Amino acid sequence: MAVSTPVVASPRRIATLALPALVVLAAEPLYILVDTAVVGHLGRTPLAAVAIGGTVMTIIVWLGTVVAYGTTGRAARRFGAGDRAAAVAEGVPASWLAFGVGLLVVVAMQFGGGALAQALAGGPGEVADAAGQWLRIASLGAPGLLLAAAGNGWMRGVQDFRRPLIFVLAPNLLSAVLCPVLVYPVGLGLPGSAVANVLAQTLSGGLFLAALVAERIPLRPRAGLIRRQLVLSRDLLIRGVAFQASFLSATAVAARFGAATVGAHQIALQLWFFTALLLDALAIAAQALVGAALGADDASTARALARRFALVGGVCGVVFAGLIAAGAGIVPALFTSDPQVREQAMLAWPWFAAMQPVAGVVFALDGVLIGAGDVRYLRNLTVTAALGGFLPAIWAAYVWDLGLGGIWAGLTLFMLLRLGAVLLRLRSGKWAVAGVVR
Repeated sequence: MAVSTPVVASPRRIATLALPALVVLAAEPLYILVDTAVVGHLGRTPLAAVAIGGTVMTIIVWLGTVVAYGTTGRAARRFGAGDRAAAVAEGVPASWLAFGVGLLVVVAMQFGGGALAQALAGGPGEVADAAGQWLRIASLGAPGLLLAAAGNGWMRGVQDFRRPLIFVLAPNLLSAVLCPVLVYPVGLGLPGSAVANVLAQTLSGGLFLAALVAERIPLRPRAGLIRRQLVLSRDLLIRGVAFQASFLSATAVAARFGAATVGAHQIALQLWFFTALLLDALAIAAQALVGAALGADDASTARALARRFALVGGVCGVVFAGLIAAGAGIVPALFTSDPQVREQAMLAWPWFAAMQPVAGVVFALDGVLIGAGDVRYLRNLTVTAALGGFLPAIWAAYVWDLGLGGIWAGLTLFMLLRLGAVLLRLRSGKWAVAGVVR
């Protein structure tokens, strides 16, 4: 008989799980920031191209997040119940699903990447052509990226945060070194950044796949398990689609204000994703600990963890807000020498800084609810906030010519709506349902 795994909820344990997760989460956006800085010095057109292409690739990263989060919650519950083998086995259908979706992304971008780039750029031209070329190359890393996400999912569920640290950080450090070399001395220019990205993602996915094989569990694809994984990920996928529709629309609106505006939006948006994923380290620790607590039939510990994560998330958000405000006159210049782009970035900066404390609480409680399997509520919340707040606000910014500041005001509204809804759910206690499978 499996013996439930005790759930340690001390601050030290939270830090032990959150800090390695923070490094793993930071690796991909940190590479994108390096990529943006390298490409930004090629000129306004390459920077705008990466803004468009990078936004599309962010969708793939979010697909990976869906796979990882859908796996972590179930694996954590089984691990909390004392069945590690069953927890690891949750990674098998997730990996097959990840690989299959990755191949579909590659095919779709080879045939449709150019048309998608034109649609986002507002029509044909130099920016759209460069973005389409970048997308066709960068998409080749999608299978590896998604395999790495699946591996992260089951490893987090069994509270193994050390190996993901190595499997993600090492390839991205290698790629960060290769990117400027391929772009400048080798002379590949903009495509060089995409090649470096592909190398990192493929290597990382291979490392996670090798680790799953080493667990010596059955690896054959089973249609029923993959179908179950799809059903389990459905609500997270719909939630992710709502996110991505919003951010794609924001980039499309920014592009219609000109190359300088969309370039500035790229800088601010990638920094936003970077800070969001740093804060999301708490969410990942919450998924693992809350899922394990509920799997061990310990709902009181799960509720105590939720309160603690909300408090820590808010404090971290305040710290980030201070750092961002202090860097207002410095950080944008690291990514571009174009004065118009830097001027436009300052329109988004106050909103970017002000929403950090809100984001800290929201992301932490998202992790609590995902770990508890309460993803249907998160789905409904995100769709409502996106359709009722974010999307109307950013398109109003276009209609009324509010510029980049209007776009970022819409993002702030989106976060405030989510904050109110997750706090109400936390207070209700309906999310804390114990048991191995929900």
